[in-house]
Amino acid sequence: MSVTDPLTPEPLLQLGLGFMASKTLLSAVELGIFTVLADGGRDRASLSSAVGLHPRSAADFLDALVSLNVLTRSEDGTYRNTPSADLFLDRAKPSYVGGILEMADARLFGFWNNLTDALRTGAPQNEVAHSGAPFFATLSQDPVAWRNFLNGMNGVSTPLAAALAADFDWTGRRHVIDVGGALGAVPAAVLTLHPDITGGVFELPPVEPVFDEFVAARGLTGRLVFHGGDFFSDPLPEAEVYVMGQILHDWDLEQRRFLLKKAYDALPAGGVLIVYDAMIDDERRRNTYGLTLSLNMLIDSEGGSEYTVADASQWLQAAGFTKVEARPLIGGYTAVYATK
Repeated sequence: MSVTDPLTPEPLLQLGLGFMASKTLLSAVELGIFTVLADGGRDRASLSSAVGLHPRSAADFLDALVSLNVLTRSEDGTYRNTPSADLFLDRAKPSYVGGILEMADARLFGFWNNLTDALRTGAPQNEVAHSGAPFFATLSQDPVAWRNFLNGMNGVSTPLAAALAADFDWTGRRHVIDVGGALGAVPAAVLTLHPDITGGVFELPPVEPVFDEFVAARGLTGRLVFHGGDFFSDPLPEAEVYVMGQILHDWDLEQRRFLLKKAYDALPAGGVLIVYDAMIDDERRRNTYGLTLSLNMLIDSEGGSEYTVADASQWLQAAGFTKVEARPLIGGYTAVYATK
């Protein structure tokens, strides 16, 4: 570093206070700012009235969103969505990814306040910390929280689903099952691109009503079906391709190995298992998203974590898969294709 480039605390302060910008965006999603503006630009008074902003907060809040590059403001004071906000944060669009942000706002933002406790104890800081009951059983008892969680999982899966549907060679494949696939974002994307393929989601029975709504909205009723069950105790539905996306990171090593072997045993010869997660780079230096998401799994699960690409490849080979190929997706995620 030269004498003309002195050390400054600014990067550290921006990092440490980054929660302010994060919460500003999360509140904007919660208030429906981007959905309202999808119908056209509005001035401050009109937008404030539509989403319920107090006059004291409106100018600073909306202009903070401009500074964060999710809104624009023209010379006449009209606010509009940026192209990315309009595409991904309008609840009315199938490309909406705000479900994960809604879930983060409603659940994870508060849990992360207890990160230090999680680091010291290794214990989850989510609903399980208060009830002592299994996570999914606890969450599914609250209809609002359950729907919020499922929409959150669907939100984070939506762009990954499009990437997988385009990246994997689906030629000759007839049926795909997403194991633990929430609302079915991945098979929905595949079936939309490939009209000759059918698919299903294997999930806990309480998921089915929300799944049915999602499938109907995508025009896939009859082609994309629901299979209720527990992937630890019930047989997997037959398929040529299984998908386990953001599943292995929920569980400990023994449970991961069990699920991979179960998928291997259920697949026909030549069948493929697709595993995707925010896998950590093998040197554990670059994928900040994967590393911080692993801390989130510390907070939000009993034994989960992210893992490296090398780890995933080793586990899949140990399960019996003969051809294992890792490919980067988007946003810090990696897919591993394993062929039986």
